Amino acid sequence: MIKIGILGDIGSGKSFIAKQFGYPVFDADNEVRKIYRKDKKCFIKLNKAIPKHILSFPIKKKEIAKAILSNKKNLKKIINIVHPLVRLKMNKFVKKKKNRKIIIFDIPLLLENKLNRKDYILVYIEANKAKIIKNLIKRKNYNSKIIKILKKSQLSLNYKKKKSKFIINNNFTKQSVKKNVSLIKKKILKK
Repeated sequence: MIKIGILGDIGSGKSFIAKQFGYPVFDADNEVRKIYRKDKKCFIKLNKAIPKHILSFPIKKKEIAKAILSNKKNLKKIINIVHPLVRLKMNKFVKKKKNRKIIIFDIPLLLENKLNRKDYILVYIEANKAKIIKNLIKRKNYNSKIIKILKKSQLSLNYKKKKSKFIINNNFTKQSVKKNVSLIKKKILKK
């Protein structure tokens, strides 16, 4: 099984590009949303850790955002509770997809949380900063302060780029992305 990790800046198009490979994608952001919506035990732990902010179940993104904005240490508390749950879901995903030729990991903190192994093929998504900001502003819960805090918890983009075997320059056109993904798939499957 070939494991591909998608890396890049917040808003660079990682999720869209991950889907273009046409193989099963483990989408960590989507898994976190599910945890906030369905995992009562997670709610209880978060409510205990930051009771002023996590008030009701299902957990609301606004509550998470307020907690992070009020005290940067709250991000660490949230990560310590939520990330082990995401890791469990990732391991189940890998077992469930063990017969697939390729699986894709769309995990914002893949390197930071040491979720990747040496055999992972890392693909870095490079995108124009102005276009990234334009895309981020379109998001429902966009908050520039939250994004700055989240970026500080991540490794540098240069480091991620150096660690990657392939780089896709995302100009946010479907045709260009599909062509780049197709070339990378051919190179990977040749091995």
